[in-house]
Amino acid sequence: MAKKEKAAAAKKEENVSLAGYVPNLQKKYKEEIIAKMQKEFNYQSVMQVPKLVKITINQGVGAATGDKKLVEVAQQELTTITGQKAVITYSKKDVSNFKLRKGMPIGVKVTLRSMKMYEFLERLIAVSLPRIRDFNGINEKFDGRGNYTLGIKEQIIFPEIDIDKIVKMFGMEITFNTSATNDEEARALLREFGLPFKTKK
Repeated sequence: MAKKEKAAAAKKEENVSLAGYVPNLQKKYKEEIIAKMQKEFNYQSVMQVPKLVKITINQGVGAATGDKKLVEVAQQELTTITGQKAVITYSKKDVSNFKLRKGMPIGVKVTLRSMKMYEFLERLIAVSLPRIRDFNGINEKFDGRGNYTLGIKEQIIFPEIDIDKIVKMFGMEITFNTSATNDEEARALLREFGLPFKTKK
């Protein structure tokens, strides 16, 4: 009984210490980015300033049709990278050319919001992207509705992954969903967060 009470007290203390915690980029958005965006686009109200709504990471595992264990490996790795349990995605239809049947596992996915979203974004910008070989910025790939998708070729850019334990190289797509109504505003928002877009010549 004493152990349970001690564990409960420790958990309560941890929750209290986390209560005042704000990720660096969330703090930057409130204290710096809102004002800069409001000045740049002449928003009449703070409520008009775009915000980052969520980050979705999708990882396709094409070889999973031949080895279903690869999906489990990808799920575990993506969970480790993001700090949130990845969910398995399944095919929605039969594709005979790829020996794919409806309902077969084809990849993994994570949707990050709030605190975990900001923490992942900070690690991505400060640590992971600079680890890409010959890195000189990221390409712009907006969808016309204020959302941006970044393609990553290998999961080993994330320091959470032990390269000696890699079973297979997996690529992934990271989609940044914003509340911006157009690509120009979304680009400005993500640029202010620190995403290193290639400079236009």
